[in-house]
Amino acid sequence: MRKVVFGGANSLDNYFARKDDAVDWLLWSDEVGKIMADYFKSFDTIVMGRRTYEVAIASGHGGGSYGGMKSYVFSRTLKPRSTKALEITSEDVAAVVERLKQQEGKDICIMGGGLLAKSLFEADLIDEIGFNIHPVLLGSGIPLFYQMNCQVDLELIDCKTFKTGCVLVTYRVKHETEKKTAVARKNLRGKRARKN
Repeated sequence: MRKVVFGGANSLDNYFARKDDAVDWLLWSDEVGKIMADYFKSFDTIVMGRRTYEVAIASGHGGGSYGGMKSYVFSRTLKPRSTKALEITSEDVAAVVERLKQQEGKDICIMGGGLLAKSLFEADLIDEIGFNIHPVLLGSGIPLFYQMNCQVDLELIDCKTFKTGCVLVTYRVKHETEKKTAVARKNLRGKRARKN
């Protein structure tokens, strides 16, 4: 099954961008460039919301597609369309991502869109998160995370520091089925201990 990964660059106070979508505070380096090039080799699908799509177009990503990857844009206001590289849809993002996970292919990247990620976290569809945390407090902006109706437990996979002062963290999401199994095992151990 394909892995769904949510990530990006963020400020220490958990913003993706300023309120006007500006990312002038991002610290780019050759070190980060190499990691990002390797990182994107593991994906063939990108999922984003309308706002991220519009920022991608404004920053020079043509039709919102990225180097041979298929991009899915979720919007209630844009006109639906489908090409080899881009699909704009008003379908439920969780239903589409669940369907994509079952298909053959590389991993799926959730790009930007804290609101989009919120619905995928609540549907227990995100498998991994990774963030390049920048040493800056923006004070306000576009949030990385929104209030959710569930707790998401994580397991640290990796943590790297860069010369720029940024920290790259990668976590595996502990899915609901794992948590239920862990609770059942703990309860079983407790019952056995009480019997002895």
